Amino acid sequence: MLWPLRVLGPIIAATLACAAVHTADAEPRLAGACGRAAFRVIIDVGHTEQAPGAISARGVPEFVFNLNLAKRIEQQLLAAGFRRSVLLITEGPSLKALMDRVKRANALGADLFLSIHHDSVPDRFLEKWEFEGHERTFSDHFHGHSIFISQDSSDRAGSLLFARLLGSQLLERGLHYTPHYTERYMGSRQRLLIDALTGVYRYDQLIVLRDTDMPAVLLEAGSIINREEELRMGSVKHQTLISKAVAAAAESFCRMRRPSEPTDAASRAGKVSRQATAPAAVAPVPITKR
Repeated sequence: MLWPLRVLGPIIAATLACAAVHTADAEPRLAGACGRAAFRVIIDVGHTEQAPGAISARGVPEFVFNLNLAKRIEQQLLAAGFRRSVLLITEGPSLKALMDRVKRANALGADLFLSIHHDSVPDRFLEKWEFEGHERTFSDHFHGHSIFISQDSSDRAGSLLFARLLGSQLLERGLHYTPHYTERYMGSRQRLLIDALTGVYRYDQLIVLRDTDMPAVLLEAGSIINREEELRMGSVKHQTLISKAVAAAAESFCRMRRPSEPTDAASRAGKVSRQATAPAAVAPVPITKR
């Protein structure tokens, strides 16, 4: 259908105005160079060895995927000059680990908190298959990443800003978010999509997003219950692609935010190394296609 110019004019104007507001909100003018050496990013490894999260289509715990990607991101940030980056690894059962990681993150006086996870689906969508002589579950209907922030964050504006920057960097690299969190069939896992361009959702109750003292974002990097995406998530090439997106987003965010001064709490916590705990005793598991 062809629309008359007198109708299209206001529509086009409104669309451009909305786009301008979105761009201005997501990417404020860069005030100056990024002080990378002073800017601290915490890369939180989601879940623990004892409570490993989802199990992939080929039987690999989510914690292994989270640890491998988080290490790759840490390496990329260090290479980009973010020398104060911290890899946060937590141990123990789920609830205790959540409280511990928030406490430790707040003591580190960081400028940004990024929690790394990999996705699954509700049990009713799972199908069965056999892999290497074992019965496993999978769902190939869902794929893509998702980004979450909390409305109740101590720095909601900063959280939303970094989430949008990260989503934009992933999109520039050809990676697309999953829209299935908006669907009613997700039940209690249904989330409000607050940025349809960059794939940012609200997850208000999540402790690591709500109770940290700095901008906080959670990245579900992809669906490890999807058999093809699981292979991508385990590849160095894909991990590097995501890591570069994170580093580029951190660079842009750093230019817009002044690094935090070291806090008394961080000093009392003792000398802070790049890695907040010793690596968990988990070796990368090679994933083979079959």
